[in-house]
This record gives sequence, structure tokens and C-alpha cells, in this order.
Amino acid sequence: HGGDGDGGTGMNGVTGRTVVVTGANGALGQEVVRRLVAAGAKAAVITRGAPAEEIAGLDGVSAYRADLSDRAATAEAVGRIVAEHGGADGLLHLVGGWRGGTPIDEADPADWDFLEAGLIRSLQNVSQPLYPALAASEDARVAVISSISVAKPTAKNAMYATAKAAAEAWTLALADGFAGTGAAATVLRVMALLTPQMKADSPERKFPRYTPIGDVADRLVALWDAPAAEVNGTVDTLVPEVTA
Repeated sequence: HGGDGDGGTGMNGVTGRTVVVTGANGALGQEVVRRLVAAGAKAAVITRGAPAEEIAGLDGVSAYRADLSDRAATAEAVGRIVAEHGGADGLLHLVGGWRGGTPIDEADPADWDFLEAGLIRSLQNVSQPLYPALAASEDARVAVISSISVAKPTAKNAMYATAKAAAEAWTLALADGFAGTGAAATVLRVMALLTPQMKADSPERKFPRYTPIGDVADRLVALWDAPAAEVNGTVDTLVPEVTA
């Protein structure tokens, strides 16, 4: 735990760090786990079901099971991670979920229940028990993937934008708590994620303003390369420019 032989400078990147990854079975999660391990980090993944075969067999990956909407089960998984790794140096919360596309007066309350559990409660349930270990780390990083819709909510996606805004607020509150420590929390906004499978399925599509998951993964892994004070409390947008 905590950067082998880096002299405590915290500037040797993610090598040797233990990073908790939620949503690890998704396309972005798998890409992030692969790049963390390639950079010499340990990835502690929390998944509801079995971890995807693509990441389960990677050296440096340890798997834990919990439904992140279950507070007790998530706290138990976090406790095991901290005990088995001697701490934790990061949380990359990559749990997704989208409901919307209906007029604001017709939005289904069940959509809110889904979004609140997936985007807000899951973040609270994992970050609260993990907080002491993160604050004690010399170089911890926390990041969530948010949406540009927070800055300009639309009537047809009111619940989604509201849930994402709440997750951003929670993350920035973590950043306030981290002030003066080696830890930092940040928000990364995208319009939509682009996976290799999406490109393969629709080779004729241009996917303007979609962000390739590799670019997001690179940005997340690079969080450990910048000083905590430069990362903490930031909200960055990672949306490609549209070229003619």
C-alpha cells in the first residue's frame, strides 16, 4: 500500500497504489482496470456478480462482491479491502445508469428510484466507509464520471441530470474534506462514452462529441501524476471538439 519506494513524494503516479474500482464490469471499468494494472497498480474491484473474465484473471486484481445499494454489504467489502491491502489509495466510481427521454411532467418516479440508488446511494455507500483510508493515504484520488447535462439540464432528462448533480455535489464535498491532505476528489464530465464495440457495430457513424473510453481511462489513471492540490475539487469536461 502506498507507492513502494517513492520516498513519499507521491509523484511517481499510480504505481504501487491500491485503487478501488466500482462498475468494473462495464466497458469503461474494464478498460480502467486494465490500465491501472499495466501501470503497476493494484485494482480492488467491487462487483455485484462475478467479475468479468477479461479482468478477473489479471495480475494485480482482487475481487469483492457487493450490491452497492446495500449499505452493510458495501461497508463489509470496503472493510475487507482496507484490511487485506493495508489501506486504500483511490476510488474510481464508474457505476453508470441512465433513465430518461420523457417530458418532465411524465417522468416515472421509478426512474428516480433507479437513478438515486445507482448514481447517488452507491457513491455514498462506498465512499463513506472508505473515507478514513483515503484521507490517511499520502496520495489518494477519488473520481466520478458525470454528465455535461448537469451544466444544462433538459426537461426530458430532468431526473438523470438531477441525480448526476447530486453525485457531483457529494464528490465535491469529499474534496472539501480532503483539503490539506494528500487526497483529492474530482469530477469528470462527458456527453456520452464511445466503446470499440459501438464503433464496430456502426462503422458508418461519426459519434460526434462522444468520448472514447480509452481517453477517459487515461485521464483517470493520470490523476496520480498531478499534485493533490491541483486535482482536488475540480470539475473537468472531456468532450472532443467536433471537426468538420
